[in-house]
Amino acid sequence: MLIAHDLGTTGNKASLHHDDGRLVSSVTVPYPAHFAAGGIAEQNPNDWWNAVVEATRTLLAKTETKPSDVAGLVVGGQMMGAVLLDADGEPARPAIIWADTRSGAQQRELEQALGAEHAYGILGHRLNPTYSVEKIMWVRDNEPDVWARVRRFCIAKDFIVLRLTGRLATDRSDASGTNAYDQRTGSWSTEVLQAARLDPALFPEILDSTAIAGSLTDAAADALGLHTGVRVVMGGGDGPLAAVGSGVVAPEDGAYVCLGTSSWISFAADAPLHDPAMRTFTFDNVVPGSFVPTATMQAGGASVQWIAEALSPDPAHPDTGRLTAEASADVDTDDLYFLPYLLGERSPLWDPDARGAFVGLARHHTRAHLVRSVLEGTAFNLLTCIEAFRASGATIDRIDAVGGGAQSDVYLSVLADVWGVPVRRRTIVEEANSLGAAVTGAVGLGLAEFSAARALSEVTAEFAPDPTRHAVYAERHARFTDAYTALAPWFAGRPAAAAPAAARPAAGTSS
Repeated sequence: MLIAHDLGTTGNKASLHHDDGRLVSSVTVPYPAHFAAGGIAEQNPNDWWNAVVEATRTLLAKTETKPSDVAGLVVGGQMMGAVLLDADGEPARPAIIWADTRSGAQQRELEQALGAEHAYGILGHRLNPTYSVEKIMWVRDNEPDVWARVRRFCIAKDFIVLRLTGRLATDRSDASGTNAYDQRTGSWSTEVLQAARLDPALFPEILDSTAIAGSLTDAAADALGLHTGVRVVMGGGDGPLAAVGSGVVAPEDGAYVCLGTSSWISFAADAPLHDPAMRTFTFDNVVPGSFVPTATMQAGGASVQWIAEALSPDPAHPDTGRLTAEASADVDTDDLYFLPYLLGERSPLWDPDARGAFVGLARHHTRAHLVRSVLEGTAFNLLTCIEAFRASGATIDRIDAVGGGAQSDVYLSVLADVWGVPVRRRTIVEEANSLGAAVTGAVGLGLAEFSAARALSEVTAEFAPDPTRHAVYAERHARFTDAYTALAPWFAGRPAAAAPAAARPAAGTSS
């Protein structure tokens, strides 16, 4: 048996798999995240560890699995954060997670030193406050007492692997999401680290995602209720792992969308895909020698979850499924738009100052209109990403859906109508990340090939676009884009530009 852990933003999903990757059972243990004004988004790394311990023990008990039957363990999780460790390997402060955007000054410092386009060529990513290096620089520049204790840096799943094995390392997929990894050489970028004024010794060794990081220490085995013979596979970032969990392991497997807290569209490729406008980016894949061009919006599922909480009498237990079902195709939003930028935005805007907004709200709009406009807003934003991929030469003629949002027929119908391509639901949706981790673990243990992932999750439903609605949405997509363009100066705190002279009445005339 294999146990896979997926460290998400809201909790850790642990899943038990046969040694060929087939899912047996899963459990989720939630943990909190701290969001605050100024772009703050943090979590306690020890909450991740406690969730891994609880989830493992619960999974073993739930399935009546003997510890001796578990041969391997693999970890995946949220990317682009910064866990800063002291000399004892303990967190020097709370982890700064992917959604944190407070390091704008550090981004600008790097851009001045490197040039935005030159950096994109090295990294396969734009310089942006959502990446790890900018977060590390922010701590150095703003928390000198903390920085004095910092000795090493890692990412979420790396912290768990350290607790499991005593070895500090990362994999290529997570390394490629730090803004410090030279995608051309497969190593930390000396040029970027010099520009960031960071010591290379801060950064962990880089392993393949399928590498054996080690075996469980005595302390870890005791905490988890397992044995020290369990081998720990390095694992990877949740984005590339979701690709494997969606059966996307090679270019011919097409594209997928993950409808999680953040939402992204991605596919496998033999080489990085560089967008001339730098709207999209490329991660290294967990499949060695492969890449996953990606476009990620900050608040996809988070926008849906937010509106459900806001409209629920019990925000702690919103009935998201019922509210989404009310927003069926019969609901015409009547020129109501939602800008889904609750956490700023990565793809396609790369604007940490962007914020959410309802535009066009009228007295007759109901909660069903509000919910549907949120669904449409996330779909419009991802459509811009699809268009960027196509402009760079990618072919996207169908998209498979995974993640919590993929359970909703209404949502998948909206996506198909907006995008104009079939959207397919797969057998494994909420466990896609951990399924990808399990397959990666099985490959690392020599028990399977990545191609096995194709048979572990099947298509169960297909939502074809309605041509009439797609034509209407094509026009609405332009209006959606115009709404952001009009509000961007206001989001940034700048006064709106004065109206063109031809649009203003001449002096001495009445209007």
